[in-house]
Amino acid sequence: MIGRLFILVMKKHIPNTITSLNLFSGCIGVLMVLKGDYAAALYCVLASGIFDFFDGMSARLLHVKSAIGKELDSLADVISFGLLPGTIVFSLLQQSTSSSYLPYFGFLITIFSALRLAKFNIDERQTTDFIGVNTPMNTFLVVSLPFIGAQYPDIVYNPFVLVVFTLVSSILLVSEMRLFSMKLSSLGWKENQYKYLFLLISLVLILILKVMALPLVFVLYLLFSWLHFSNVKS
Repeated sequence: MIGRLFILVMKKHIPNTITSLNLFSGCIGVLMVLKGDYAAALYCVLASGIFDFFDGMSARLLHVKSAIGKELDSLADVISFGLLPGTIVFSLLQQSTSSSYLPYFGFLITIFSALRLAKFNIDERQTTDFIGVNTPMNTFLVVSLPFIGAQYPDIVYNPFVLVVFTLVSSILLVSEMRLFSMKLSSLGWKENQYKYLFLLISLVLILILKVMALPLVFVLYLLFSWLHFSNVKS
């Protein structure tokens, strides 16, 4: 009896523990960015993305979804997929300009990430798909910038480019653009063909180009989402 009760109590806390690991990884990632260790920050983003995926899945599988879990998930995401990418742009702008104030513009991504998460929590249209770019996808795009900058410094370490990037990224987060999620109601090819193609092509690109593939993956996500919903409408 006591053992069964212990298992039930522990099961209830598994999803929130995974969410807390997402938050912890995001905190470490922010510190790594401030130290200039973008590779470690990338690994932290990957870890947060994995934890973010499995916390919701574990809650559904264990039938322990809760209001607290939903709120904790958003709070964790604000750090891992809001503060962390904002800190990356802040860091890049610090290295790109002599201005003492312009680097803080990077945190516009943090603000709009928080707005996007708040919008997601109350928007009933986003139960199966997304309206606006989701914060993890946006963060993976942002975290690729330092690595692209190592190859093309004149482009990435340009204050104008970074400011425009920040504005566009922020707008996409709260846009009305409809984008698919990877929640599958079935495994059929016809209804999921663009999702499968996106995953396959993205995997090939990442295997070949590694981090440099992330901007291409982001563009493919927008393109295949448009194709997916165009096909659904037709």
